Amino acid sequence: MKLLTTTLAALIATASFAAAECETTLRSSDTHPDGYPTVEGVKAMAAEVKEKTGGRICIEVFPSSQLGEEKDTIEQTQFGVIDMVRASFGSFNDIVPVTQTLSLPYLFTSPEHQHAVMDGPIGEEIAAAFAEKDLIALAYYDGGARNFYNSQKPIQSVEDLKGMKFRVMQNDVFVDMMSALGANATPMPYGEVYSSIQTGVIDGAENNFPSYDSSGHAEVAKYFTLDQHLMVPELVAVSKTAWEKLTPEDQEILRTAARNSATVQRRLWAEQEKASEEKVVAAGAEVIKDVDKTAFIEAMAPVYEKYADTPEEQDLVKRIRETK
Repeated sequence: MKLLTTTLAALIATASFAAAECETTLRSSDTHPDGYPTVEGVKAMAAEVKEKTGGRICIEVFPSSQLGEEKDTIEQTQFGVIDMVRASFGSFNDIVPVTQTLSLPYLFTSPEHQHAVMDGPIGEEIAAAFAEKDLIALAYYDGGARNFYNSQKPIQSVEDLKGMKFRVMQNDVFVDMMSALGANATPMPYGEVYSSIQTGVIDGAENNFPSYDSSGHAEVAKYFTLDQHLMVPELVAVSKTAWEKLTPEDQEILRTAARNSATVQRRLWAEQEKASEEKVVAAGAEVIKDVDKTAFIEAMAPVYEKYADTPEEQDLVKRIRETK
């Protein structure tokens, strides 16, 4: 912890020197590498904030987990050690319980549906839950859609999944999702997936197009089913400590720039997904788009009974599904 604190202090000192002309410099953390859509989204926000404040307020982005992994940086943002953080809703589950409901399978029917929900009244409700934990929600980014891919056959229906073995993250919701679909969940480290598919230890895994591409999994699991079973939102938040130091006018500038940056990030993500899809298809992967998603959604009944069992959670799920 002492080494992390020393490294963090050194990075912040360097950034402070580089941004000496700024009256206020907000330090923002991201686990993804420079150039990744979320990093570029926050950079776009930084450019707008700097322009609209005449250079008074700067945002310094620290990519590649320079300030720590997501859960660490979330905690540091809560305490005001870091000013801003970009993180997946999955990393907030233990802090802001409503984020777990938003992480249920097949809750969102498409990226557009997710954006409509997060940019509307429901997104405002969720922002209020974050504020109770000293985090001011500024914008919701797109984390992409996770899909099944395997080495055996095209999957178009729930019946096609019966008895198959899929790697999933070590997460109870994921394990129960696979069980509800009649498949076998095999939690394992991400780095072991390629060889495990290649040797037949598992039949496949699940992830988004860019990960399917960059991991090389398309080489050993050529059947990619576009079922979009999980779309977990991402959040850009500022610490309450940093937020309250800003004037109401500057708060509005920051909030507006963040929302504008979400448009940039979502466009960049869509472009990255498209490029990855084209690359794997050119290399021989088969993308199955004719999927009976209704049956997949209906199969999730026991998962929702277990993880959305309160009247409040059930009402939230209902309102999300009714959002157009």
